[in-house]
Amino acid sequence: MSAPKIVIASAVRTPIGRFNGTLAGMSAPELGAAAGNAALEAASVSAQEVDRVIMGYARQAGAGPNPARQMQRLMGIPEASTAWTLNQACASGLKTLQMAADELKLGRAKVVMAGGMESMSRVPFMLDRMRTGYRLGDAPVIDGMYRDGFQCPIANMIMGETAELLAQERGITREEQDRFALDSQRKAGEARDAGRFQDEMIPLTIKSRKGETVLDFDEHMRPDATLESMAKLPAVFAKENGTVTPGNASGITDGAAALVLMTAEEAERRGISPLAELMDVEVTGTDPKRMGLGPVPATNQLFERNGWQMSDFGLFELNEAFAAQALACLQELPIPRELLNVNGGAIALGHPIGCTGARIVVTLLHEMRRRKVDRGLATLCVSGGLGISAGFQLV
Repeated sequence: MSAPKIVIASAVRTPIGRFNGTLAGMSAPELGAAAGNAALEAASVSAQEVDRVIMGYARQAGAGPNPARQMQRLMGIPEASTAWTLNQACASGLKTLQMAADELKLGRAKVVMAGGMESMSRVPFMLDRMRTGYRLGDAPVIDGMYRDGFQCPIANMIMGETAELLAQERGITREEQDRFALDSQRKAGEARDAGRFQDEMIPLTIKSRKGETVLDFDEHMRPDATLESMAKLPAVFAKENGTVTPGNASGITDGAAALVLMTAEEAERRGISPLAELMDVEVTGTDPKRMGLGPVPATNQLFERNGWQMSDFGLFELNEAFAAQALACLQELPIPRELLNVNGGAIALGHPIGCTGARIVVTLLHEMRRRKVDRGLATLCVSGGLGISAGFQLV
């Protein structure tokens, strides 16, 4: 018997907040619940009908046990339903879709919520040896952002250093990176001004002592950036001849994205018209020092297993962890540039780590529907030396 088709009934995201910006007061589970409630409403599914909640979350220090379960509680999903939190670094939000599909194919659930959430603004600082005590002298305060994310103990490198390595080895210049980043900002600005994010994004109301603030746009964007302003930014990760800067790297941000998945048969029974079918997902390993190339083997293996080729797809989301990393992948993958990240990417919008894998799918699916494109591909590099790719088809 063939496996059932898995469809995405709805796909929603929050605005992406800049680091220590408007969303800094919201926890990751709160962000996830906001996206999740909107996704349920869009799918015409009640919280009482959700069997599983599977959420990516990559910077979990200090967030409490199983934040996906916290999100479930905030949404009013029954206690008998289950939830778990996935950390596969940048792949987290996309990997949850594969796990949701597995639950559905095995008949363990009828309705699954998947996605990702991240509050990078709330990642704490830590005193590493406080539990055993400090006898004498000073001790460093550890930045949880670096310990749990930027530093790769496998490669013994900071993520930006892996991007510098690719730029050096592959002859990717600073100007090429800045132009790629500028293009991301331009496309994101045009998408915002044209209202192309309206269908995928929900506004958030943030309450404080000063009153209420409504955020209905992505805060990190700099669509007014120029090549001249980009050129003034210093390289961060290499003392000599560095090329990776804050302008051509993804932004530290907060946000969440949620998707409702079920089988095609279940969607038909409910009278739901899904956004798309989740066709297949592939995760592969690669050299941790060159983790930015992860999308290459992941995409190649995905295509080989399914008999696909690049021309079978009409839109592509390749996460922009760094311009150097994205450009290195484009040297290996024949993705038409005019079909890549057409509404901008993480350099412009930001990269809330556990959320991004789901966020790029949300953006991809809505743009596929808008353009009536039959198939789309989403892919990310992953710290520690992984790559993930997934194929989607309009229903």
